[in-house]
Amino acid sequence: MERLTGLDASFLYLETDTQHLHVCALLILDPADGPYSFDHLRDELRRRLPLIPHMRRRVHPVPFNLDHPLWVDDTDFDIDNHIRRADLPEPGGLAGLAGLAELIGDIASRPMDQNRPLWEMSVVEGLDDGKVAVVCKYHHSAVDGITGTNMMMHLCDLEPGLSRPEPEPWQPEPVPGDLELIARAAVRFPARAGMLGMVPKTLGMVAGFAQRRRNNEAGMALPFSAPRTPFNQAVTGTRSVSFTKTDLGVIKEIKAAFGVKVNDVVLTVVGGVLRRYLADRGELPDRSLVASVPVSVHESTRHTEGINKVSTLFCRLGTDIADPVERLEALAVANRDAKAEHDLIGADFLQDWSKYAPPNTFRLASRVYSSLKLAERHPVVHNLVVSNVPGPPMPLYFLGVRVDGMYPFGPVFHGAGLTVTVLSNCGDLDFGFIACRDLVPDVDALADAVPAVIDELLAAARARG
Repeated sequence: MERLTGLDASFLYLETDTQHLHVCALLILDPADGPYSFDHLRDELRRRLPLIPHMRRRVHPVPFNLDHPLWVDDTDFDIDNHIRRADLPEPGGLAGLAGLAELIGDIASRPMDQNRPLWEMSVVEGLDDGKVAVVCKYHHSAVDGITGTNMMMHLCDLEPGLSRPEPEPWQPEPVPGDLELIARAAVRFPARAGMLGMVPKTLGMVAGFAQRRRNNEAGMALPFSAPRTPFNQAVTGTRSVSFTKTDLGVIKEIKAAFGVKVNDVVLTVVGGVLRRYLADRGELPDRSLVASVPVSVHESTRHTEGINKVSTLFCRLGTDIADPVERLEALAVANRDAKAEHDLIGADFLQDWSKYAPPNTFRLASRVYSSLKLAERHPVVHNLVVSNVPGPPMPLYFLGVRVDGMYPFGPVFHGAGLTVTVLSNCGDLDFGFIACRDLVPDVDALADAVPAVIDELLAAARARG
């Protein structure tokens, strides 16, 4: 039994009918190295569950929401509730990868049942060349980038066909009673006063932001300074996705030619894609779009409990700069300044605030914010989320089957109806785009633009070389 930390629980509180706080991933599996069957995949997953106890735990609320909920063993756990076959659209609909994208969008549009462990897998068979797709879905309260990667490592091997022995019979721990939970919440209640100590720290931070903005130090990106675009509105419940695979070696060649970091190149590519997308539709703002970039603080935080250990920084994407090299060089400088700004805030700021926030207040505020569409009434905090996650540099075998592609899709938030997640995978760089379908109805245009934007940078890099 483990209590959700404030930051983990916040992803439950922020969820509404239209804002689904889960993350998805598409795995393309190639059974060429050995036979495949759905039953074997499911049984091998069952054998590995003891390695990942969280996959058999569900959320259990504290009575009257007096404290953050707990993770408890699901006494009715049934693996068939979590992994199942799925079919592509019927003939006459979309086929191939386009049909797969439509299916993922439909899966991502459905909220998760919080009475069960917060994960599911949908297996799609019969793709081209006999390949198989697995659409994984986890609630963000249960994973972040690092813990999600660690979870996948327990489900993957470095060789094909490996299997785990049959596990010992599982005995779930009993769920604590309501009186016990109320007593624990009462003991913890005085700690809520610690929120008062966060107020002067936050006010001082805001003052520092304002001073740096007046001084225009390095023109760094600040929250609430982003221009409004068509996807910066309150989101609906529908989702659409697109994805594409690129060569990580090309990204590294560009990085070496200009003396920047891989993340600088990734953000420059995303900026170039968005510039093309918005310009083609006559909606390109004069000012640069601002991205919120999640930062893992697993190695630097003082908090030892909880799953989500993340902070965030704000980066300009250079969408107001036509020349790709100029954009890259500007972003490299801006990213260094953004990192310095993030270090001044500290790794624990978000976790400290969420630790003291009363659950009922947080949940009510989220519902009011969603129902009144307040995201459309105040200045834009950020235009989108861009996350760059390091993945495996070597071939992996998911439950015994080789992974041929791994495409991530993060959550979509009110006011920022587009999220871009990038993952390195065995020499590839896989881009996943997920959006509110009603705000970005043609999300496939974003993935389609990635190769041309990279080619521009590569040509400039080779010309310089």
